[in-house]
Amino acid sequence: MVNFGLDGKQILVTGAGRGLGRAIADALTGLGATVYGTSRTAAGAQAIAERLGTPAQVLDVAETASLATFVDELDQTSGGIDMLVNNAGINIPKPATTLTENDWDSVFGTNLKGPFFLSTALARSWLTSGRRGAIVNIASQAGMVAIEDRAAYGTSKAGLIHLTKSLALEWAAAGIRVNAVAPTFVRTELTESTLSQPGRAAELLDRIPLGRFGEPEDIVGAVAFLLGDAAALITGHTLTIDGGYTIH
Repeated sequence: MVNFGLDGKQILVTGAGRGLGRAIADALTGLGATVYGTSRTAAGAQAIAERLGTPAQVLDVAETASLATFVDELDQTSGGIDMLVNNAGINIPKPATTLTENDWDSVFGTNLKGPFFLSTALARSWLTSGRRGAIVNIASQAGMVAIEDRAAYGTSKAGLIHLTKSLALEWAAAGIRVNAVAPTFVRTELTESTLSQPGRAAELLDRIPLGRFGEPEDIVGAVAFLLGDAAALITGHTLTIDGGYTIH
């Protein structure tokens, strides 16, 4: 019988305070997992902790020097993390000619560099302990097709999609699986500035054959599936959840 539950699993979800990360963390908790959610601020981390019933986790994934220590301490607190959802991400939507080097570095630091070093820190723990971990990276359709004013964001997510394949290949022999999901525009705080622009929402909606934007709840099932035993033979895959946007 196929098992879609996550009973007993210890899962780390970055950026779990709002939007997609919040929905993912809550859904995984509902499937029986113990979920540790991160925030960059102490207040945010405390709010997440109260919601999930696990200790507060303050983490900025872009501060890569702290990630190995964070993983070591969390392993001691939790008894060992089984799974990771690299959800924390930022977007600075600007025309390419106005993007600054700081903009570029900020986007890549959170969206690509951070997930790489957090994943490798966890993988070192798994390789040492023999734990068969699983990772799901939150990518984007913008990593597959070009979207206006997203040169940095789209390129970082394209890199995350390729990173998913690279890590999946490298760690497959140890039973560690690495997959990703690539959502379309999902109604969250991250997309509000775009979807609230006059005429912009209608323009983007015309590109989605199913005729609607995503909601956080549209993404959580795919994340849970890829983490769990039902996807035991799936690795290196990016599941597009875009209402058909990338069909074109």
